[in-house]
Amino acid sequence: MVFGLIPNSKKDLNELSQEQFLLVVKHSIMNQTFAEKIIAFNQTLKFTGKLPPGFQVMNPFADNPETMKVMSKFYGKYYDDLNQRKFIIGINPSRHGAGVTGIPFTDTKRLEAVCGIQMNSAKTHEISSVFMYEMMEEYGGVDLFYRKFFINSPFPLAIVQKTKGKWLNANYYDDKALFQSMKNYMVEVLQTFISFGLDTSEVFVLGKKNSVFIHQLNQENNLFEKMTVLEHPRYIQQYKSKEKQIYLDKYILAFENET
Repeated sequence: MVFGLIPNSKKDLNELSQEQFLLVVKHSIMNQTFAEKIIAFNQTLKFTGKLPPGFQVMNPFADNPETMKVMSKFYGKYYDDLNQRKFIIGINPSRHGAGVTGIPFTDTKRLEAVCGIQMNSAKTHEISSVFMYEMMEEYGGVDLFYRKFFINSPFPLAIVQKTKGKWLNANYYDDKALFQSMKNYMVEVLQTFISFGLDTSEVFVLGKKNSVFIHQLNQENNLFEKMTVLEHPRYIQQYKSKEKQIYLDKYILAFENET
């Protein structure tokens, strides 16, 4: 066996010293593509913490087998490399976006129309997805964008809250007890994403209220050197739609000026 390559058998592993074994393991992880890392993360994704009354977590990968398939196709198409990427942090998935497709800010319409990946078991339209894919088109297209950026959330599962007998979307920061129940898990998730090879010199945070909590986590755990805050796509689509081009330009300027 040539050292530096993955051993071919258990016998090869037994012949290594502990130091050599750890180096081989590190080599193996470092040479996984970004796609392999995020797919493996999603395959084992779960939250076992105790939630406050009235809240539930939805795991699209456990609830719908096709979600795992389309998610794997997506990351295999756009992330099958060793590139270092900048990190864009959302809040947590919505029921109609990543809560269905498993891909942040991607509903089934844009998954099929823009990414060329069809999902048969669900059909969704999510307004944040509309804005993000318009922005990507202006940036230079999804291939270029996903080659340079990775989007995810500190809490990567959908959260719903029972309100007047109905289960509605909720954010991790909507309730103090909810945030506290998820805080340690969120730090572990962010640290895991960073370990994939993200550039931590600057992080882009979507949503001003979201940025308050990410700032707190960052202060306590030294995750990122600089935070750039952008208005959340849902806020723009719902309340600033007539000024959408201003916000598209703001996103593009921020991403083109990334250092």
